[in-house]
Amino acid sequence: MLKQTDISAQGQAAAAKPESDAASPAAIGSEIRDLRKAKRLTIKALSEATGISIGHLSEIERGISSPSIKALHDIARALGVTIGWFLHNAEESESAERRHIVRAGNRRSLRFSSGVADELLSPNLRGQLELLMSRFPPGAVGADVPYNHTGEEAGIVLSGALEMWIGDECFLLAEGDSFAFPSTTPHRYRNPGETEAVVIWAITPPSY
Repeated sequence: MLKQTDISAQGQAAAAKPESDAASPAAIGSEIRDLRKAKRLTIKALSEATGISIGHLSEIERGISSPSIKALHDIARALGVTIGWFLHNAEESESAERRHIVRAGNRRSLRFSSGVADELLSPNLRGQLELLMSRFPPGAVGADVPYNHTGEEAGIVLSGALEMWIGDECFLLAEGDSFAFPSTTPHRYRNPGETEAVVIWAITPPSY
């Protein structure tokens, strides 16, 4: 939903797990591939950003090769997360549930430099739909300039207020108001109020 690059992922405990963690190369590789595709990066672009060869990245994404901790850090940095993002859902012991369910205390999240925080409500990014909960502190801006991308998005304001620009039009949304628009239309948003705004977003295809 947000396109800023200065972000830090939550879940530092997961990021600190040793290389011998139960997470399999296949599970980690699929998490890397899902996030790369959601960000609409080619494997060539990721290779250029990390210095890792295209061939090795392809092997990592397919679970053929296990990435070193340094390689995982380089990939995470290029994709705007910490390695905890890839390890978070990669433990095989709970994979059956985690394919479909996200427990309230087990959400992956990103915090942007603006103070806006996104929580991923959908189990992963490999389907056609992405579900997010966004928290906007008072005065927080989702993007400095309008941006657009492939797909559609819709949502509802759970609390607070959200000022939303869609094309040349500006709308003020309050608690209970909902919205929908093609993501190809330039858009941006901010919280104009004095309390936190909480918004649920549905985006297709995923663009985290």
